[in-house]
Amino acid sequence: MPNTYTQIYLQVVFATKGRDIKIKSEVRGEIERYICGIFSNKKQKVLAIYANPDHLHIFFSYKNLQITIPELIKTVKIESSNFINDKKLCWGKFSWQEGYGAFYYAKSQKEKVVNYVMNQEKHHSKKSFKEEYLEMLIAFEIEFKNEYLFEFYDNK
Repeated sequence: MPNTYTQIYLQVVFATKGRDIKIKSEVRGEIERYICGIFSNKKQKVLAIYANPDHLHIFFSYKNLQITIPELIKTVKIESSNFINDKKLCWGKFSWQEGYGAFYYAKSQKEKVVNYVMNQEKHHSKKSFKEEYLEMLIAFEIEFKNEYLFEFYDNK
């Protein structure tokens, strides 16, 4: 009986609740490692991850089609929020905002996207999260309504 083979590269972006500056640099690595573990437990391979103070980029290889992307992201958000709160890694109650962006890339773009995700700090010194996210939506020709986007503020 033939098997099913897939190789899909996705970048997922989501924000902290209220776009609060919650992820401090001293806990960023621990949060990223935990989230990578969630992906691994779901048979997915993280290629690059970067937890900005108010949002997260994850670039991964989506192979196990037994879990849908919405189920995977929901699990990541719930389990990582619980981990952050249980370990008291952030001041106050931590949670992720509803929604996310998911963007598909070709294998030929893999290295470029990994570099992009891993250089978020440098990238955001020049461009706000709002500018970045809107550019991604437009580049991928994703129709959207402003009232259904993340909560954006004038800060970077």
